[in-house]
Amino acid sequence: MPPPNIAFPTEPRDRIAVASYPFRAYINAPNNHDRDANLPGMTLSDFPAHVVEKFGVHNIEPLDDHFPSLEPADLDAFRSVLEKTGVRAVNIPIGNDHSFYDADPAARRAAIDYARQWVDVAVRIGAPGIRAHVRRAENSAPNVDRAAITLRHLADYAAEKNVVVTLENDDLVSEDAGFIVQTVVAVNHPYLRALPDFANSMLTGNADFNYQSLKHMFLHAYNICHVKAGETDEHGKPFTIDIQKSFDILKSANYRGYCSMEYDAPGDPYPPTTQLIEQTLKYLA
Repeated sequence: MPPPNIAFPTEPRDRIAVASYPFRAYINAPNNHDRDANLPGMTLSDFPAHVVEKFGVHNIEPLDDHFPSLEPADLDAFRSVLEKTGVRAVNIPIGNDHSFYDADPAARRAAIDYARQWVDVAVRIGAPGIRAHVRRAENSAPNVDRAAITLRHLADYAAEKNVVVTLENDDLVSEDAGFIVQTVVAVNHPYLRALPDFANSMLTGNADFNYQSLKHMFLHAYNICHVKAGETDEHGKPFTIDIQKSFDILKSANYRGYCSMEYDAPGDPYPPTTQLIEQTLKYLA
């Protein structure tokens, strides 16, 4: 099968995207449970122009929970907003109520059906990729064989639409970098790739593990990665990383895709996002 047909920009600023996730406290949407009513609000349709105004960036990564509706007319209206503002949605991170490696075949089919719906959304708004969350299964430990069989069906569907499906090193159990890489290798499909996150694997507290995970993930990355300077665990403990070292890993892998800014810590996301953009411009140059 031929590789995806995606033309990536080469200028550093044009490769930068801003994720909506760091701004979840500000976004009004029915499924966004992180909205803080004490902060100014905006809709997802407001977000593209907001990113251009605040950060001078013309790419966004809208989270699934930030879409107010999946009705075709609403998606078409959002695409119109993107076109008018000169902004591109470069990826859509999605969750899932079911696991791709669940022991129950019906649950695995439900996981595929949900992700397929978002492949169609990506096509509708002109996004070249989705990030599929690998949910934990209550009845099974992470299982490469079952995940690979399931995700191959999803990758085949995405290939028909020229949409790349990525898996992120996010959850330390169901999305451990080693498990993600093994699954991507097992599927061996040009439309299933890895999404390296600079700091998620640092939540183990082991810096060497984080950088080794990043190296392995970037070997299988293609279109999107998440840039951050650190992470905060569920107890509020911060973990920081060496962002220059992370970009060195990115460059060593000859990665040419987008870099999405995904600040993920308590507090105002605006200054840290600006700082991440400045660092990204510096290290991509």
